Amino acid sequence: MMTARDNKTYYDEFAAWYENERHHGYHAMIDDLEVDLVTPFCRGRDVLEVGCGTGLILTRVAAVAQTAVGVDISPGMLEGARERGLDVFEGSATALPFEDGRFDTVYSFKVLAHVEDIDTALAEVSRVLRPGGHALLEFYNRHSVRYLAKRIGGAGKISAKTDESAVFTRWDRPNELIARLPMDLEFQRFAGVRVFTPGAFAHKVPGLRRALRKAEFLARDAPVLSRWGGFLVAVLRKS
Repeated sequence: MMTARDNKTYYDEFAAWYENERHHGYHAMIDDLEVDLVTPFCRGRDVLEVGCGTGLILTRVAAVAQTAVGVDISPGMLEGARERGLDVFEGSATALPFEDGRFDTVYSFKVLAHVEDIDTALAEVSRVLRPGGHALLEFYNRHSVRYLAKRIGGAGKISAKTDESAVFTRWDRPNELIARLPMDLEFQRFAGVRVFTPGAFAHKVPGLRRALRKAEFLARDAPVLSRWGGFLVAVLRKS
């Protein structure tokens, strides 16, 4: 099993490739879906991104937040975030380097599926949230087209010598996620990111790209369709 130390090495290596193709097509759509979802919870508030990477999403959130802070396990990723002028810290999702009740909103995309001790990570999110604050936490959904695509297509490359199989990855079921939440994090709803898209290749076809983008925005918040999102975002409120 991957340890926190192994994860740091993995993401340091990934940092050099991380922004490849992230500014158009499939990856840009995923970022747009996530930013559009989280922005209403961040406007005028104190916000933390857990696993901020090079700061692509945090940059956009910082434009509307009162304060926006990021934390990441990888110095290589954080170098890119600091080049963007962002307020970021090195740290783990299982030991967030912030005091209790520091933030109004905590969000995390594409990170928690790679944290083996997920229960500790969820407890840490709750600890740094203020009462009445919101958490938007993304997981990898076993009930999704993306899961099937990964089973068929295998692990993607993250560098010239390493692929995604080198890092711990967990695929969760929606009901299992709800059951393991800390008692003071109240489940409100799921948002589903990447409900219909079979793979990044589909967004290289102009007409299909436009149709998929429209469909993905409509499906993200639909009560039934959202539960089929490859990236499943739990919207939570601290009691």
